[in-house]
Amino acid sequence: MSNSNDPTSLNYAAAPNAERLLWAGFVAILAAGVGFSVRGASVLQEWSQAFGFTQTELGGITGGGLVGFGVIIILSSFIAESVGYSKLMKFAFATHFLSAVVTLAAPAVFAAMGKDATFWTLFVGMFLFAIGNGVCEAVVNPLVATLFPNNKTHYLNILHAGWPAGLILGGVAAIFLAGNVTWQIQISLFLVPVVIYGFMIFGEKMPATEANEAGISFGQIMMQFVSPVLLFLLVIHAMVGYVELGTDSWIARITGSILNETTGRWLFVYTSALMFALRFVAGPIVHKISPLGLLLASSVLAAIGLYVLGGVSSTIAALAALTIYGLGKTFFWPTMLAVVSERFPKGGAVTLGVVGGVGMLSAGLLGGPGIGFKQDKFASQKLQELSPNAFERYKAANENQFLMFRTNGLDGSKVSTLSDEGESLATELSIVEGAGDSNANLEALSDWWDNAKNYVAADHEPVDEATLHGSRMALKLTAIVPAIMAVCYLLLMGYFKSIGGYKALTVEDEDASAAEAG
Repeated sequence: MSNSNDPTSLNYAAAPNAERLLWAGFVAILAAGVGFSVRGASVLQEWSQAFGFTQTELGGITGGGLVGFGVIIILSSFIAESVGYSKLMKFAFATHFLSAVVTLAAPAVFAAMGKDATFWTLFVGMFLFAIGNGVCEAVVNPLVATLFPNNKTHYLNILHAGWPAGLILGGVAAIFLAGNVTWQIQISLFLVPVVIYGFMIFGEKMPATEANEAGISFGQIMMQFVSPVLLFLLVIHAMVGYVELGTDSWIARITGSILNETTGRWLFVYTSALMFALRFVAGPIVHKISPLGLLLASSVLAAIGLYVLGGVSSTIAALAALTIYGLGKTFFWPTMLAVVSERFPKGGAVTLGVVGGVGMLSAGLLGGPGIGFKQDKFASQKLQELSPNAFERYKAANENQFLMFRTNGLDGSKVSTLSDEGESLATELSIVEGAGDSNANLEALSDWWDNAKNYVAADHEPVDEATLHGSRMALKLTAIVPAIMAVCYLLLMGYFKSIGGYKALTVEDEDASAAEAG
């Protein structure tokens, strides 16, 4: 990648340290990807087994992280113009470390106060992790848009290649470390890139945002949000958050239930590698078909890939479906940010932060919990059809709720105990007893298993089939979201055609900005 001092060049860099700051942002996003990937690939399963969480409860924990991510992106973007990027990144660095401390306290909390307190401990830990991620995101997006004003789509895609890079590293680590080291070690791996991005940015001078540099007032920034086009883009990006991050929270586990756990993890790494490679070539693609054309094609591919994935039964078929889905989801997030930055440059860090925040909030409040709920709902319905007696043995103690919907999901620890026929439970009990301690939750699970193991032969098949059915249905129903997005992009393309075509604006384009607001 060669930067240029020529203001008319596509590779024009607005600061001498532009490349260092770009790659520092890349590593910061990579840290978020590592934590997200490790959690989704193996740690969620271990939390389910250790603490007895249902799929909806696990979705609530991951959703809490994404909600925190979204809230902090928005809040940070409002203060970025005045506080400055350097102070925000130092705050992100400290918060990332604090999140690890809280999360690692979960086993002690479980032993002392039980499942509910553990849920909130993990929720808070993920929320703090998300705060660090959110502050980084609020900084690096407008920073890169400012540093490379002539080719935003290309460089924002390169920046966000850090996300799949983190997913790859975290996914591979989970494959080799799961079962060999504790989940505490796995979840702490994200601290390595945190230290690296801290080293790269501390002491570096960062430019002001485009809006700040041009002297745009806060009132002028907020006026961008009266534009129907920007509001429509916010709605679309909420769907992007649901279908991309919401699905990524579950995809390794879902494909693992359809095939097997290890295959699911490797397929997740594969789609992440595909995304990583493709994000480096977004620029040339956009120059041929426009950002909206790229987004339209992406949404069609994502819808097809998710729906087909919901019906696969072999590794080859899953690989084909995930390739289609991976091609689809690759460009959504950074290209949407580029569209907003190109069409609403007066919004500076605020418009980019609000758009990113809305996507994260959607993923956290709707995507993670919603996809988990769909798995619970259809798995429990199927198990009730196949074997009412098995359902009574494996249902969770309490109902789960998502929006106005309710269902009684399956207890994760009970299902895991069935899958290995009590082997892990026996190991955990022996460890506790050997240490001279007691654990009421393990003892309760053991009492339950003393009765349930008498029905293992009858329960294995219906429970496995019900779990698989829940996973398939969750994917098929999620495919509806990118299908709706495709319609939205068609509407946007029609709108821009009616006003002379899509083009990037600058803060000096007063007439164009006024027309946009109208």
